[in-house]
Amino acid sequence: MADEREDQEWQQEKQRVTKVVDEIGKKITSLQSKIKGLKEDVIDIRRDFWEDVTVNIEEMDDKIETEASIKQQAEFLSERERSHGQVSERLDILHRLKDKPYFGRIDFKEDGQSAEQPIYIGLASVMDEDEENFLVYDWRAPISSMYYDFPPGPASYDTVQENISGEITLKRQYVISNGELKGMFDTGLTIGDHLLQSVLGNQASTKMKSIVSTIQKEQNQIIRNEKAKVLIVQGVAGSGKTSAALQRVAYLLYRYRETLTSEQIVLFSPNPLFNSYVATVLPELGEDNMQQMTFYQYLHRQLDDSFQLETPFEQMEYYLQKQAENYEARVEAMHYKASLAYKDLIDRFLDQLANKGLAFRNITFRGQTVIPKQMVEKYFYQTESTLAIPDRLEKVANWILYQLKRLEKVEREKDWVLEESELLEKADYVDVHQTLQDENQFSEDTFDDYDREEEMLRKRVVAWRLRPLRKKVKQLAFVDPLKTFRKLFSSKERVASTKVTHPSQWQEICRITNEYLKHKYLTWEDAPAYIYFEKSLLGFDAQRAIQHLFIDEAQDYTPFQFALMKKMFPVSRMTLLGDINQAIYAHALREETLLSEKWQEKHERIVLTRSYRSTAPIVEFTKSFMPNGDLIEPFERDGETPVVMELEQRDIMIEKVLDQINEYEQEGHETIALIGKTMQECMDIYDRLRNRIDIHLMTQEAHIFEKGIVVIPAYLAKGIEFDAVIIVDASNDNFQDELERNLFYTACTRAMHQLALFTIGKPTDFIENIPKQQYRHYKVHQIWDKGTG
Repeated sequence: MADEREDQEWQQEKQRVTKVVDEIGKKITSLQSKIKGLKEDVIDIRRDFWEDVTVNIEEMDDKIETEASIKQQAEFLSERERSHGQVSERLDILHRLKDKPYFGRIDFKEDGQSAEQPIYIGLASVMDEDEENFLVYDWRAPISSMYYDFPPGPASYDTVQENISGEITLKRQYVISNGELKGMFDTGLTIGDHLLQSVLGNQASTKMKSIVSTIQKEQNQIIRNEKAKVLIVQGVAGSGKTSAALQRVAYLLYRYRETLTSEQIVLFSPNPLFNSYVATVLPELGEDNMQQMTFYQYLHRQLDDSFQLETPFEQMEYYLQKQAENYEARVEAMHYKASLAYKDLIDRFLDQLANKGLAFRNITFRGQTVIPKQMVEKYFYQTESTLAIPDRLEKVANWILYQLKRLEKVEREKDWVLEESELLEKADYVDVHQTLQDENQFSEDTFDDYDREEEMLRKRVVAWRLRPLRKKVKQLAFVDPLKTFRKLFSSKERVASTKVTHPSQWQEICRITNEYLKHKYLTWEDAPAYIYFEKSLLGFDAQRAIQHLFIDEAQDYTPFQFALMKKMFPVSRMTLLGDINQAIYAHALREETLLSEKWQEKHERIVLTRSYRSTAPIVEFTKSFMPNGDLIEPFERDGETPVVMELEQRDIMIEKVLDQINEYEQEGHETIALIGKTMQECMDIYDRLRNRIDIHLMTQEAHIFEKGIVVIPAYLAKGIEFDAVIIVDASNDNFQDELERNLFYTACTRAMHQLALFTIGKPTDFIENIPKQQYRHYKVHQIWDKGTG
C-alpha cells in the first residue's frame, strides 16, 4: 500500500515538473519575441537619432529647446536599452530554470487556515499563465526561509509587515536535470550538497529519513547569519563550507538587494584555479559574481611595479625543500613575521618615526634638485607632532606645492622655456591665439599682442613640464617608505623598547631581510608587513565600499594578514572558512592561524564535522591519522577502501600508475588527479607520462579547471575535488613532520570516489598508524614486466 502511494506521488510530481517546464517554455517564447522588438527599437532609435531631434542653436530659446529634444531622445534610447537588458537577464534565468525549475518543496499550513499550501522553491520565481499564482518561489524570498530554517513541525517567517506562523507538514527535495525528475526524497533538514542530493535522490522514496535526519543544519546558519561581524566556519574537508558560503553571498545579495551589489563583496580564494572552479556557482544561484581574487593578487595591486613579490606557493616550495641557504633563519622569520608581535614591533617603530628617522627624497626638476630632502625632512619635523604621520605629510605636500608655484614663476623667464615653446604643436598656438582674442575681443591690438602670446606660451610650457612633479607630490612620492622600512632591520637603528622580544635568530633575519629589500624583493612573509607600514605612513586608502569579505582557506592566513585586512576593509563583515587540519603553511605549526581556538578576535563560530565529499571508507582512512580525527563524521556513502601500493623500486611506479589510471577511466571517472608534494615532484612525473597519455600539469599560473587527468601539487589542489586521486609518493621519506601531515591529509581528501597511494619503500608513518582493515596494502617486489604484468 505504501509503495503504491509512493508510486502515485512520484507520477504526480513528475507531471508537475513537466507542467512547470512547459510554462517556462511559453514564457521564454514570449520574451524572445519581446526582446526581438526591443532590439529593433534600439537599432532604429540609434539610426534615426539626429533625424528625430530638432537642432537650432541660433537663439537662446532655440538652444534650450534643442537641448531638451536631445535629452528626451537620449532618455528614450536609454529606457529601451535598459528594458532590453532586463528582458535578456530574465531570459537567461528562465533558460536555467527550464533545466531545473525547482529543487525543494514545503507544505505549509498557516495558523487560522484550514488548508495547507505547497510551496515549491527554486533559483527564481515563476508565475502561472495568468500571473496570479506562484508555480515556483525564489529561494531567497521570505516564505522560502522556512525551507532552510525548520524541520517539519512548527515554523514561521517574517514579512515586511508581520511574522507569519504555522506548521510545515512536508519537506521534500528533488533531483531534476534537463527538465526531468530524476529523484526525490523527504527530509527533515535541507541538503545543500549536490553529490549528496544525487545519492539520496536515487532512492526515490521516503525511506532515507533516518539517514537524512542526521544532516547538519549549520550550513543554513552560515547562509542566513546577518549579525556576526566576524563569522568563522571551521569545517572538515568536504563538509560543504565553501558551497554554503557562496549560497550565503547569493542570499545577502537578495536580502539586501536595495543597498548591496556584487561589486561590494570580495572573496579571497586559495588560488586562481579555484576561481574558475567556483566561477559558475553564483550565476547558477541567480546572482552576478562578486569580486574574486587571491590574496596574492590583492597584495600585488597595492605595490608599485618595481617590486617583485614572492607567491605563497614559492614560500611553500622553499619550506618543503629544506635544503636552502639560511633555511632555519628564514623559517623562523616565517613564524615571527606572521604574528601580532611583529605588528607590535612595526607599530612601535612608526611611533619612533613621528620624532625622527623618516627618509625623504630630493625634489628635482629638469635634473636639478630644487628642494633638498634635508629641507623636506626639517619641515616635516616642524609640523605638529600630535597629528598622525599621513596628516603631517599632507601639510608637507602643500608646502612643496607652494614652493613649486614660486619656482614656476622663476622658470618662465629662462631660455629653455622659449626653446621648448617653439616645439609646441600648431594646435597650442591656435588655442593661445584664440584665448587672447576672447580675452581682448574689444581691443584694437588683438592681432598684434606678440608679448602676451609669448608670455602665455611660456606659462603653458612650464605648467606642462611641472605637471608630473606636482602629481607625484600629491601622491606623497617625496617620502621613501622602503628606505625607511629597511631601517627597522639596520644594526644602527633598533626599536627602543624593553617590551619588544625578538626571535632568537633576529640578527640573521635582519641581514636576510635587508638583502631582499635592497633588491626590492618582498618575501611572502614580508609583503603584508611592508604594505601595512607604507600605508601607515602615507594613509590607508580604505575600501569602505566593500560590505562583505569572504576568506576561503582561512587557516592559511596569518594574524598579521588579518590585521592588514581589517585596516583595508574597515566596515566589512567577514566570513572566514577553513579547516585547521589543512593548515599547510609554516606559521600554522605554532597555531598562528585565524581558526585557532586561542584566537582572540571577537567572533561567532560554526563547526561542521560531517564530510560529504568522500566515500565513507576514504573518510575513515583520512581521519585515522589526524589529531582529533575522531571528531570527523563520514556520511554513509559506500565505496572501495583506499589502496596503498608499496613498490620496491622507483622504475616500477610509472607502469603501475598507468595501470591505476586505466582502471579508473574504465570505471567512468572523469577527473583523475595525480597529487605530489612539491612542484618538482609533479614536473618529474608529468615528464615521464606526457608522451604516453593525455595529461595536464597544473601550476600556480593555471586559471582554468579542466576535466581529465591532471598532475598537481597538494597545496594547489586545495578546495578542489576529483573523482579519483593518486598520491604519487606517500613514502616515509616524503611525509614526516606535522605540516606535512596536514599536506598529506589535504591531498587524500581531494578524492570523492577512489584513492590510491604509491610509496617507494616504507609508507609514511601516518599510514602505518591507520588500522589495517581500513585500506588494502600491496607490496610489489619485482621489476614490472610487460609480458607477465
